Amino acid sequence: MGTKWDIEKFIGDSDFGLWKVKIEVVLIQQKCAKARKGKILFSDTMSQEDKTKMADNARSFFVLCLRDKVLREVVKDTTIKVM
Repeated sequence: MGTKWDIEKFIGDSDFGLWKVKIEVVLIQQKCAKARKGKILFSDTMSQEDKTKMADNARSFFVLCLRDKVLREVVKDTTIKVM
């Protein structure tokens, strides 16, 4: 069963700091928190497939939490760290 998160999409004019905290908490709960800091935090014992899956899951969640105006500015970035 999936879990629904009620996080307002970031539009650029609200409090980014609080929005970021909410996003980080969800990424932790979804076991994707390492992906937000970049590949440096991935465990050496993780397979490349698991690292890619975690990074993709984190990025897809992050993209869904951005309004179109903000998403257009970061869509070309491939990791949430860069976004």
